[in-house]
Amino acid sequence: MKVLRADWLWTGAELLADGALCIDKSGQISAIGAYGDVRRQVPETATVTSLGQGLLMPGLVNGHSHAFQRSIRGHVQWRDAAHDSFWTWRQAMYAAANRLDAGGVYAVSRLCFIEMAEAGITHVGEFHYLHHDPKGQPYADPDELARQVIAAARDVGLRITLLRVVYGAGGIGQPLGPEQRRFRTDSPGAALDAVRRLSETDDTLVNIGLAPHSVRAVPQPWLAELASFDGVVHAHVAEQPAEVAACEAAFGMSPLQLLAEAGLVTDRFSAVHLTWPSPGDGQLMREAGATLCVCPSTELDLGDGLLPLELRQGVALSLGSDSHARIDLFAESRALEMHARALAHQRNVMSPTGVRHGLAERLLTAATRHGSRSLGLAGDGLAESQPADCCFVDLDRPAADGVPPLEAAVFVATPEWVSDVWVAGERIVTDGRAVARRSFGK
Repeated sequence: MKVLRADWLWTGAELLADGALCIDKSGQISAIGAYGDVRRQVPETATVTSLGQGLLMPGLVNGHSHAFQRSIRGHVQWRDAAHDSFWTWRQAMYAAANRLDAGGVYAVSRLCFIEMAEAGITHVGEFHYLHHDPKGQPYADPDELARQVIAAARDVGLRITLLRVVYGAGGIGQPLGPEQRRFRTDSPGAALDAVRRLSETDDTLVNIGLAPHSVRAVPQPWLAELASFDGVVHAHVAEQPAEVAACEAAFGMSPLQLLAEAGLVTDRFSAVHLTWPSPGDGQLMREAGATLCVCPSTELDLGDGLLPLELRQGVALSLGSDSHARIDLFAESRALEMHARALAHQRNVMSPTGVRHGLAERLLTAATRHGSRSLGLAGDGLAESQPADCCFVDLDRPAADGVPPLEAAVFVATPEWVSDVWVAGERIVTDGRAVARRSFGK
């Protein structure tokens, strides 16, 4: 049994000075609160680790990741088209996807997940759509690449929800293109079978969800069958105006409304992006209790646009680093507010009225509890009987002097401030470096 003690502890619900949590042998939290109270509840033989001047908080949750896209970071930052856009970037991404063999998928995923761990991330939602070999043929194990990604996350020590993507069309009413052959799903039944196979694991740190890629990539007749799945469901929704226009032309409704008509939009559903919502989409999200996963750095990098102000209130927001142009959920969380300020031409747009630390707590909640719930956990943060998934943010830095701890984490911190990370009570990062780095490349 071990106790973690810090000058500040944010549970996800309250901020405690001189806080502590006790981790039992199963990796769950058995006690949490002020250090003196926790110490009285645990045996004298418990090992106490004093973390010092900083903030112990729930691990960050990366709700939307395409790990293989880490391989194109920095290689798509020049103009090679008359009008560079999301659609031309997509061609570069396809080319990268088609160069990776199974070993390459593992290697780039592991690299990406090490960077995540060192940035304080404990749980990743991997939106996985590389299914076949570079020629588009199934592997002997049809789930080979999914298993490579899962293995990479677990070798680093991360908790993973693998969101098995359904990809059956090259656009609404269009066949798959040759560059999309690795993504092919033959039928909704084939996707559900893959989810069942991948779910047959004893690893409690692995969860499997379903991801209809988008209304562009999933034939409309498939959607109702996919809605029979009873786990978490994620989908790209209304990322680009062209997608919205094509959906409205074909079906007379928005992408989100089409998914809702099929029964997919529930409290287990996460819409990714929703940068270009149609009238009524926000109310649909709120009534369903669905989560909206925002990926500000990628949405800026790809020229997608900014999440409209109307969707920043009353909708549960989570965060993702998506294409991994950068992996920094502190920056992603502050971007929620800073982009809102740019749109509204005022300050503290998302701040709850009259609540001290309320804005920082709301933004950190998006980076932690809401992401956790969207990926299939309770989303309770650090609490008794919950997994000890946590990170320590070192505030013994000049930039943090005089800054309240939550505000320091949201508005000042960088990934380099994360010194230690635990997943299910196991320390996977120490002194700012992932334990997995010791064997990287071996």
